[in-house]
Amino acid sequence: MRVLQDPALGPECRVMFEEGEVDDRFLLVLFLTVERLRKNSSWKPYLDMLPNTFSNPLWFTNDELLELKGTTLLRATELQKKKLQSLYEDKVKSLVKKLLILDGDSESEVSFEDFLWANSVFWSRALNIPLPHAYVFPQSQEGQDCGTSSLNDTSDEKIEFINVKDEKRAASTTLPIQGETVWVEGLVPGIDFCNHGLKPAATWEVDRTGSIAGVPYSMYLLAAESNSGTEKEISISYGNKGNEELLYLYGFVMDDNPDDYLMVHYPVEAFQSAPFFDTKAQLIEAQKGEMRCLLPKSLLAHGFFQVNTQQKERDDKITAGQVCNYSWSGQRKIPSYVNKLVFPDDFLTVLRTIAMTEDQLFQVSSLLQELVANGEERQPSDTEVRAAIWEVCGDSGALQLLVDLLNTKMMDLEEGTGSEDADDELLNNAQVKKMPESCISRVQNDSLELMSRNKRGSIVYRRGQKQLVRLFLMEAESALHLSLSEGN
Repeated sequence: MRVLQDPALGPECRVMFEEGEVDDRFLLVLFLTVERLRKNSSWKPYLDMLPNTFSNPLWFTNDELLELKGTTLLRATELQKKKLQSLYEDKVKSLVKKLLILDGDSESEVSFEDFLWANSVFWSRALNIPLPHAYVFPQSQEGQDCGTSSLNDTSDEKIEFINVKDEKRAASTTLPIQGETVWVEGLVPGIDFCNHGLKPAATWEVDRTGSIAGVPYSMYLLAAESNSGTEKEISISYGNKGNEELLYLYGFVMDDNPDDYLMVHYPVEAFQSAPFFDTKAQLIEAQKGEMRCLLPKSLLAHGFFQVNTQQKERDDKITAGQVCNYSWSGQRKIPSYVNKLVFPDDFLTVLRTIAMTEDQLFQVSSLLQELVANGEERQPSDTEVRAAIWEVCGDSGALQLLVDLLNTKMMDLEEGTGSEDADDELLNNAQVKKMPESCISRVQNDSLELMSRNKRGSIVYRRGQKQLVRLFLMEAESALHLSLSEGN
């Protein structure tokens, strides 16, 4: 979809974009909303093939949302829906009306469901496409600032995933000047109907010269295997995404997803009420620590229990293994478990800092003062601050906090929706509703219980979260036991 080239709406869309009234993603969502309402849309054949509703949590009923109780995804969904409703009231209604009147339609009325539909179409189908600046912004002045994408901001819940059905990412949210490549998120009718596969049957490419597809800058699918067979579904890869992200964006999950992950964070409210908050906050900032971390399932292959995650080794082992083990005094020995510790030090160093006592804070301060006592006008580096804290505190305080966090997370999950075994039983005894009405009475008489696709997806996701909490809790408890026995 080339929004800026639309003969009726393109000029006004360009003005809104260049003046910063809309960003690139919001502009496409706005355009989709308008096209759904336009009586003579040139995109009607394509739009008619798209679903009218979606299976992501924004479309869940209240009963279906209860299946997500205790998960990170429930809170993120609630926040996102409020954000979209506010955006609809504040900007969407007036902008859609403005564009419809420009198109000669003063009667059509937009609804929140129209906007929610357009938002779901974009986030579930957009591709990240490399194109020349001049192709995306024809006749724009060189060096002109074409705006930024405010939707790249993921600071709220760290769960507003950047949805591109390719692992490539734009290096900057600011669009480059003419002559450079612009990474554009857009809809490509045809390719966007491909489902996700762990072993995709095809990849997509841009035909810059038109030598393959016949049209410059068109896109085509390239078979991953020479003998793929005509009966095989053509799938592509949406990237390495866990079930939380797949359900949130696309409305589906994968059983035994090798890319699943667990989000763990230390509550900001609890930290702000901790003793010596101001001092600890300064130390965390000096260490460039993170108050939350993602724990990919693949990390478990390198821990104490060597869980088989059915995934090839990537960079997770290196990331987890970068732990602080420098001792100034030489008295704190490198832990025996250092190569089995699967938790990132960016997060562990935060937990060490939060767990510090008043006496330990004084000792750390003394070490850092000793470091810069030679008269140099400088601040200790983040590595030096981490080393000082590890020298004084070791790992046991941080690991105890981590065990407490994981236990709390498991309690929240189980209090909301029961145990992991209970989820297993629900899935084993369920038949997803994907059959003709004439077959339903027969199934109802069997031992299987009818279950909606949304409910099943929620149970698979939350069961995976409980499994990951259980496995990472085992890792944390083992490390804590060793740290205490070794005096760390």
